[in-house]
Amino acid sequence: MTTRDSRADSAFHGRLAVLAASALLAAMLFALGVWQLERLAWKLDLIARVGARVAAAPVSPPGPADWAQVSAARDEYRHVVLGGTYLNNRETLVQAVTEEGPGYWVLTPLHADGGYFVLINRGFVTADAAAQSARQAGLIDGHATVKGLLRISEPRGGFLRANAPATDHWYSRDVAAIARARGVSPTAPYFIDADAAPNPGGWPRGGLTVIKFPNSHLAYALTWFALAVMAVLWGLWPTLEAARARRRLSHGGAAPPDGASP
Repeated sequence: MTTRDSRADSAFHGRLAVLAASALLAAMLFALGVWQLERLAWKLDLIARVGARVAAAPVSPPGPADWAQVSAARDEYRHVVLGGTYLNNRETLVQAVTEEGPGYWVLTPLHADGGYFVLINRGFVTADAAAQSARQAGLIDGHATVKGLLRISEPRGGFLRANAPATDHWYSRDVAAIARARGVSPTAPYFIDADAAPNPGGWPRGGLTVIKFPNSHLAYALTWFALAVMAVLWGLWPTLEAARARRRLSHGGAAPPDGASP
């Protein structure tokens, strides 16, 4: 075998290795694109299911016999209604930032007609209206009916801030921890965001639940597919260049570069 044949054989195997690597990379990128399409289908289904729950007529929330089965997938944002009596002397303020600005969520235990307790997020108050003395009119006495959306407990605290029950500083709506701190039991493992029905005196302000699901899966899928195409082109480039060199040579052009077999 001549030196020229040896270079050509080496170049061929090099091109083959690049093709194999690009095929593997393209397959991986394509699989990521398919996965994002599957995520897109899941997200669209989630949005449709949550939208249907929010728009549905209110139903009774899960009672004690069903608490073990409560989950975000099955129950979150379900439109519910229940009656009971507020324990205003055991409310909890949880730091919040809403479209109204910074302030607090007011979580008040409701002694439900079924004999158990449910934490009700009655709504938002500014710092100026946080003290009960500033919103006496909104402290509902006697039997009340609450409509709103079922929400799942938030046990991990806020962003970079853990709840501190010992000092009564709360950054997330951790149902179990708040129920222990306020001495109410048995308490449902969820809380309810009250709807926008106005409270006497204007505070708290309910109906501020944000229902928004980021959905960039299609953009991600297209990005992965584009990268897969680029990987294929990268793998084919040496072979295409060698083919062009052979055509130039066959038409009397310059000799092919080293390693390009005529």
